[in-house]
Amino acid sequence: MTLAAVRSGARVRIVSGAAPGGHASKEHDERMASFTFRSGNARKVLSLPLYALGALASLAAPRDDRLWVFGCGIGLAEGALPLYRHARRVLPPGHRLVWLASTPAERDEARAHGVRSELKSGWRGFRLTLRARTAIVTHGFGDVNRFGLRGAFVVQLWHGIPLKRLHLDSPEVMNVSFLPGIAPVRALLRSAYRRAGRQIDLFPVASRIAGERIRSAFGLRPGVVRVTGDPRDDVLLAGEPRQRRARARARVEKATGAPLGDARVVLYAPTWRDGDTDPGIPDPAEWGAIARWLEQHDAVLLVRPHPLGAGDYARGPATSDRIRDLGPRLLRDVMAALPAVDALVTDYSSIAFDFALLERPIVFFAPDAEAYAARRGLYESYERFSGGGGVRRWHEVLARLDGALSGTDPRAAAAATELGRRYHEFRDGHNTERVLAALLDALGEHAPARS
Repeated sequence: MTLAAVRSGARVRIVSGAAPGGHASKEHDERMASFTFRSGNARKVLSLPLYALGALASLAAPRDDRLWVFGCGIGLAEGALPLYRHARRVLPPGHRLVWLASTPAERDEARAHGVRSELKSGWRGFRLTLRARTAIVTHGFGDVNRFGLRGAFVVQLWHGIPLKRLHLDSPEVMNVSFLPGIAPVRALLRSAYRRAGRQIDLFPVASRIAGERIRSAFGLRPGVVRVTGDPRDDVLLAGEPRQRRARARARVEKATGAPLGDARVVLYAPTWRDGDTDPGIPDPAEWGAIARWLEQHDAVLLVRPHPLGAGDYARGPATSDRIRDLGPRLLRDVMAALPAVDALVTDYSSIAFDFALLERPIVFFAPDAEAYAARRGLYESYERFSGGGGVRRWHEVLARLDGALSGTDPRAAAAATELGRRYHEFRDGHNTERVLAALLDALGEHAPARS
């Protein structure tokens, strides 16, 4: 969606994204928009016969030790992409690495970026997954061809440190759209999630505290979780800080189609609410107040709903050219843009943990804190997570940003520093190398020297 379309008042439901400089296909957007826990579980239940057939096929198909398949639920992004590139650069000749794409557009985009790619669906994607010794995913088994995965060495990189309870730890997850709240169905789903967890062979995490949550949520076997750091965070720390910031600002300008000049950048990035509309969408008066604040502070607000989020943010860019859409349609993977951001506004999103590595202010804005915690569940209290500084209204957000960017209110910066200290055990930009070394060690292969 172009900036002009946003300003025209068109309804916005940003559900998926494009790689830097590209646009996602309509097919990919609709697939992502349709997902909720209940709908996803329903599809799994209806696909049980295909899982059984795939399991039978895996008994007869030998796996190729040098064939690795990669996939990511949002496209060419997340930790799978830097791991693919690093592995291709350092593994000895003979290894075949294939990115399994969800759509023809994603496949073509990958090939344009020099990434070997095939569609994950259909016979070819099934056969590649069935023959691959190693499969690397970031969201779920459906990142590759889920029906050919039995017997592969599965690396689950995940896509962020969890604050929200996941899988086995969240009763909200154990529902099916056409049979909600039925006890036997929930028991069946718990059993299926446990079996899926037993298929994961390596789960890299950023810290021990994150690892404890992941181990519980996925029901993992001992030794599967390894503290290596998250590959998707390397882009935040590798290289010289001023160059990282300059590249990130150029990326934002290209995605939004508008220059930043010397303006400070604030990013608003709420989390997914399982199909519900974001409660933090400003009303007309709040958009006006935001626009005035941005003008007074020579700042730009980038609005980035979750890839699966729902809600109409069109009025913001229509109110001021200092309010800009940075939805996943315009920039799929936000990690490389974070060094351009001077302050983050978010709620329960794992983006807070990533941004904390930069030690810049985070304003925690959650109008539905009690209701969300009661429904989804959190691994720690929102009070602890936010450093006691959560706010509920946009005028409070602006006041907190005012103090954070002027240096008169240290709470937002202190909260970020504390998150970084607790949740990241590595800050050297070499997470991807550690993950590959851990993977090769688990496979019994020699790890290459650090490049």
